[in-house]
Amino acid sequence: MKDNPKKQIITQVAQNIFSRHGLLKTTVYEIAKAARMGKASLYHYFQSKEDIFKEVVEKENRFLKEKIREAIINEDTPQKKMKIYILKKMEYLRELANIHSALKDDYLEHYAFIEKIREKNSKEELFTIRETLQDGEDKGIFEINDIELTAFAIASALKGLEYPWSINISFPEIESNVDKLLEILFNGIVKR
Repeated sequence: MKDNPKKQIITQVAQNIFSRHGLLKTTVYEIAKAARMGKASLYHYFQSKEDIFKEVVEKENRFLKEKIREAIINEDTPQKKMKIYILKKMEYLRELANIHSALKDDYLEHYAFIEKIREKNSKEELFTIRETLQDGEDKGIFEINDIELTAFAIASALKGLEYPWSINISFPEIESNVDKLLEILFNGIVKR
């Protein structure tokens, strides 16, 4: 079932406002004004500012997952899938300020819907990495003793790098860093 056009307008303008000011500093009045409606009309579609933020974050999260899925499905090797997965995730997290905030900002952790999104994203990320590693092992490209642990280690490393990479360096530098990280991952650090 398609969303109501007014609800879509509210979500769209709220997405822009939240990305500039964050959840705490954004007011319902600002959103209503930008949507060219009264606060009472806005409350017809959403119960609270947090409900609007939830809708925005879920919309951005669906977009992020769709774009990543589209990108990795077109790659033919597990190494390329892993690289494009990391690059696309970084690229879109830079553009999607609200989902990025929902995934990293500590002040949002007490919202139940944020915790659910974080948990779901972590599981999906582990699944994607595990699937890519298994594909590589099945094709005889990788030799992995413990795929679960390896997937967990890669996902943990990526989470630790997301924030500094998303704000401090340019995209070409991110790509170079991803290449270096994957070189370590695929070839190790032991001198041969």
